[in-house]
Amino acid sequence: MGGATGDGGAVIAELVAGHVLDVPDFPQPGVMFKDLTPLFADGEAFRSVVDSIVDHHGPDGFDTVVGIEARGFVLAAAVAYATGVGVVPVRKAGKLPRETVEASYRLEYGEATLQLHADAFTAGERVLVLDDVLATGGTAEATLRLVEEAGGVVAGLSVVIELSFLKGREKLTDRSVHALLTL
Repeated sequence: MGGATGDGGAVIAELVAGHVLDVPDFPQPGVMFKDLTPLFADGEAFRSVVDSIVDHHGPDGFDTVVGIEARGFVLAAAVAYATGVGVVPVRKAGKLPRETVEASYRLEYGEATLQLHADAFTAGERVLVLDDVLATGGTAEATLRLVEEAGGVVAGLSVVIELSFLKGREKLTDRSVHALLTL
């Protein structure tokens, strides 16, 4: 490896870089998919990732954790458990059973709609948003809007990997973004 960087420092950036597999042409030709399942499967490495996120935001820096479908669920559940707070899913359209708020956005390879239960938060609840990868910023931006529309206050956004060449952070200039590995 050598030289991996991220907002959490070189040690965690190197750890993440060493556990990511590139899968070409998935989910469609021209996309290089970052497979984090080896990271999630390595208990010690996964614990280090969760601890790094918790350390960055502080164990009292948020009241609830939101995970973005689907790999964000894995991170959110672990961080919520580690800090003793609840976890709320942000899902693709049509997956939640009660009244929802929704936001549509563009991905690097299409369009999508996300939903969140309208009653997910109490007014002013501090919400940490977690996802696996920050690419174009569309998913993150839509999720942050949903959290606020549902009454939450965004306490931060953490991702395992930021694909800086897709300039997603630029869409989130007024937001606190924390990436463990920046590529």
